[in-house]
Amino acid sequence: MGHGKSKPESPDESTDSSGSTNSRIRKLRQRLHLHRPHFRRHRRGSSSDPRLAKLLKEEDFAGIALLRLVCAEMKFKDKWLACVTLGEQTFRSAISDQTDQPAWNSEKKLLLEKNGAHVARISVYETNRMSKNNIIGLCEVDLYDFLARDSESDVDVYDLVDPTSSSVIVGTISLSCSIEDPMETEKSFARRILSLVDYDKDGNLSYDEFSDLINAFGNQLAANKKEELFKAADVNGDGNVSMDELAMLLAVQQEKGGPLLNCCPVCGEVLKVSERLNSMVHLTLCFDEGTGSQVMTGGFLTDKQASTGWMFKVSEWAHFSSYEVGLRSGSSASHILVFDRRTRTLVEEIIDGKIVLSMRAIYQNKVGLGLMDIGVKELLQNISEKQGRKMDTAESAKNIPKFIESFKDQLNMSEVKYPLENFKTFNEFFIRELKPGARPISSPECDDVAVCGADSRLTAFESASDSIRFWIKGRKFSIKGLLGTEVCSDAFVNGSLVIFRLAPQDYHRFHVPVSGIIEKFVEIPGYLYTVNPIAVNSKYCNVFTENKRVVSVISTEEFGKVAFVAIGATMVGSITFTKKEGDYVKKGDEFGYFSFGGSTVICVFEKDTIKIDDDLLENSSRALETLVSMGMKLGVSIKNR
Repeated sequence: MGHGKSKPESPDESTDSSGSTNSRIRKLRQRLHLHRPHFRRHRRGSSSDPRLAKLLKEEDFAGIALLRLVCAEMKFKDKWLACVTLGEQTFRSAISDQTDQPAWNSEKKLLLEKNGAHVARISVYETNRMSKNNIIGLCEVDLYDFLARDSESDVDVYDLVDPTSSSVIVGTISLSCSIEDPMETEKSFARRILSLVDYDKDGNLSYDEFSDLINAFGNQLAANKKEELFKAADVNGDGNVSMDELAMLLAVQQEKGGPLLNCCPVCGEVLKVSERLNSMVHLTLCFDEGTGSQVMTGGFLTDKQASTGWMFKVSEWAHFSSYEVGLRSGSSASHILVFDRRTRTLVEEIIDGKIVLSMRAIYQNKVGLGLMDIGVKELLQNISEKQGRKMDTAESAKNIPKFIESFKDQLNMSEVKYPLENFKTFNEFFIRELKPGARPISSPECDDVAVCGADSRLTAFESASDSIRFWIKGRKFSIKGLLGTEVCSDAFVNGSLVIFRLAPQDYHRFHVPVSGIIEKFVEIPGYLYTVNPIAVNSKYCNVFTENKRVVSVISTEEFGKVAFVAIGATMVGSITFTKKEGDYVKKGDEFGYFSFGGSTVICVFEKDTIKIDDDLLENSSRALETLVSMGMKLGVSIKNR
């Protein structure tokens, strides 16, 4: 077919204008685009690779890790699927045969940054279900620790723990991980593209083969000077271009500002001349075809999305639902994604589909909110009170196991202070205490460090105007409306705002974020709207300023006065405080609890008293909640600086 051989040839003997060569070029471009649909299947809006959403600086680049899921040993036979989540990416393996020893040999290259995500969450699902795959076990692997370990074996075995209890082992999984330095990464990429046109498989490119490669890149300027480029690449003058020589040519051309590749041949992304490292990383990850092992499927945001069964996917499509980062328009997505601060991964919040539809019907249109004005508000109040009484009965205790099963990958029962049989009602379980030390307090001796007041999904803003711009879409929201005239001051009006949203599965005791003296409690009557983001992001109601709430004021040396607002919600009629006016509280001390349901705490700091942590502000500016644990660092005082 006229394929060039890797032997010295004159550049004049090129046949790049022949029909056979053009046919080769078309086939080569098809091979370069082989995985293009794969990368775009789950992406919306932009074709940009999320791994390179921000520019990567050389000092931040740690390397590219090749993670391989080898096999697992489970306690029963099924068809198994494994998911790997790192940062805001999730990948999945193929589904195994029916076995208790699945062998995947699935691998994926992952970008590692020095200060970025480095803890990979690996989840194993049984897939022999029509509608929903079931998570059986998981483990977390610190890739930095894995790569730094002193071991002669390339493969390590990790325990898979039950999602509801870290003390229960349900199986094991075997992994391997290796890392490439930047130079090896460039050589690896060069080796990949060389193999596409190395027709005689001798590891070198003749002029014909080199010419085909340049033509396939689609760079007209480079195509017009192939002879010059070939001579520049052929450093040793043997009439061939080796893999090392090709890697050097690609690097040199990038440094000169005239790269051979103007855009990624796989996904079509434009590569900027000034960003050599980003381009190299992008090409390496995007071009990844594996090394003979099964390559993991990417493009997912969470392991739940990656593991869904076919019937669930059909039902999702039928409801026009979508996975989105954040909720910029409350009604646009049926899955709430939040960023787990501890693991630096995206996780999905579970909401029943029927509940989502009903909340949209009420909170996302004028008709639904019109119903509120003709008695539905009072109905919600009555329902919440009735449900609260029901959850205080002995009969309600039978709901505890079902509740744990529903949230089994989000509830760690090994942290709970008392055994399950101690809870005689559902509400007793709902307001459960944790074991001492389960929630470490950040910088416990430093009162100029504020901490998160609850296990929650957090959004933080430097001002009320920022909160309205990025998150709260309610009509006429204001700090004054939130705090009431008795508490509000000018310093609060222009201050910083932190919202802690508690979901039903969370630990429902809230704690003080700062050390100081409790000045007062002010009860403000109101309704019991849901505090779900679907309602918070609605432009038709104002959840935070219309719901029942209790405002407390804590007087501190480091932060001035801090307003702490406990807000009731649907199914949460009861807010109980365990401290009283005049008490001195240390940050991290228990302050109170919510009975059955989800709810919210809002902290308002006076203007110019706190510097909230950058990661919390950055996520909030993306309309992305951050999953935090009580006691994590919130920010530092700037009041006396």
